[in-house]
This record gives sequence, structure tokens and C-alpha cells, in this order.
Amino acid sequence: MNRSGTPAVPALRAVGLGRRYRRGWALRDCTFQIPAGRVCALVGPNGAGKSTLLSLAADLLTPTEGSISVFGAAPHSPAARRTTALLSQDKPLYRGFRVEEVLRMGRETNPGWDQAVAERVIAGGGIPPGAKVGSLSGGQRTRVALALAFGKRPGLLMLDEPMADLDPLVRHEMAQLLLTEADAHGTTVVLSSHVVSELEDTCDFLLVVGSGRVRLAGGIDELRTAHRPGGDGPAPSLEHLLMTYLRDPALPTVITASARPEPARDRA
Repeated sequence: MNRSGTPAVPALRAVGLGRRYRRGWALRDCTFQIPAGRVCALVGPNGAGKSTLLSLAADLLTPTEGSISVFGAAPHSPAARRTTALLSQDKPLYRGFRVEEVLRMGRETNPGWDQAVAERVIAGGGIPPGAKVGSLSGGQRTRVALALAFGKRPGLLMLDEPMADLDPLVRHEMAQLLLTEADAHGTTVVLSSHVVSELEDTCDFLLVVGSGRVRLAGGIDELRTAHRPGGDGPAPSLEHLLMTYLRDPALPTVITASARPEPARDRA
């Protein structure tokens, strides 16, 4: 609920969402919502449709069927584009640019740019503003990419395995940076990752997809409670819950109340 007592518009809402390629359906009949302000783990095996889902939300792809909205607006709308940022594993940065030039590009292409936030993220890693992107380590390049993302001040930040090529220590550092900045600005985060320990320490919401369909969706504590043996035993760990669903595609879908879409309140 927001301060007026009406339900808050979810950060991401999908109803009957599907995307078909020539080889077949990447996503089919996906219905869920992610409430604003949550840090959501997006989990599934390779080829499950995770990247397709993020690309649909970021307006890089269009649905074959159904709908998806970002804070009540269609992904292609100016409102959604202003408030959405997607950071992928390849972190496309111009390697010949200096860090200060990358931030200037962000400032010139984003009307709501927050230079102070971007500079704080860069400074936190001790990265010289005059250094060329191509000379930076993997962790430093990830920090520059996050500076670009947070400088845009997105309401929804989506990360598609952006830390997969980093060592565990740097991954931990980046995860803490992500949490700190997201908490400071109330950013909704959707984090696609295969590292369960990283998700358990970072996320409070879960979306599991398999074979192009939603398998689990809801608050992590809600889902763990719903899977207590006998209804009153100890709640399973997040790792146990994930492994159980990833290993057995025949298990029934579970979507908790917080992840069930309410009637749309689309913005113009």
C-alpha cells in the first residue's frame, strides 16, 4: 500500500506473457508481479527464458502474446524507458573511453541523471576518472557499469548475470554495493544469478522459471513457509527449495499472494 492507502503499482507485472522464436516458445503463459522496492532473484536453468523475460521488460523484445508493464506503463513508453535500466553480463562499455567520458555520456543521454551517485560508485572502487575502460579489471568495469545504471536513477534495475565473470571476493563487494545503492534510492532490483549464496544474502523475493514458464513466485520467506513439511515443520532453506524445483519439473507452480497480479492500473 502507498501512503494514500491504495495498492502500490508493481514494479513489474506480466499477464499471459509469451515470446516465441523460430525454434519455439522461450516464454509461455507467464503471469506474476514483482512489488516495488523488492530485490528479486530470477532463477532458472540455461535456456529457461530468463534473459528473454528481462529483454521484454527492457523493450529489447516485444511479446508474442500477453502483456508486461513497468510501474504500470508499457516497456516502449517514455515513462518506462526513463525508469528502467538493464545491465547484462557483457557490460557493453566503450573500452577506449575514459571513465569520466563514460559518465559524461550517461549525463548527456539521461535527463534524470544523478552525477553525484555515479561519482560515488566510481570513487568507492578507487577508480581514477581518467583511466580508460579497457585498462580496468573485471570488477572495476562492473563498478563503472553499475555507476551508469545507478546514475540513471532507475526505479527498476535488472541485472542479467553481470557478476558471472568475477571472483567471489569481488562478487561480494559488488553485491554489497548493489544493496547499499538500491536501499538508498528505493530501487527495485531483479537479479539473475546461479550463485545461491549470493541470492540468499541479497534478495527477499523470488521468481523461478523453467521451460519458459513460472514455477515459483513470491517473497522468499512466504515461499519457504509454504513448503514446510506437514505445514508445521522447519522451513526449507532457499538452496533446498530451489534445487527441489529445478530438479523436478513436475512439481506444481506456487505463486504467493504478493506475486499475483491485481487488475492493471496502467499509466498513460
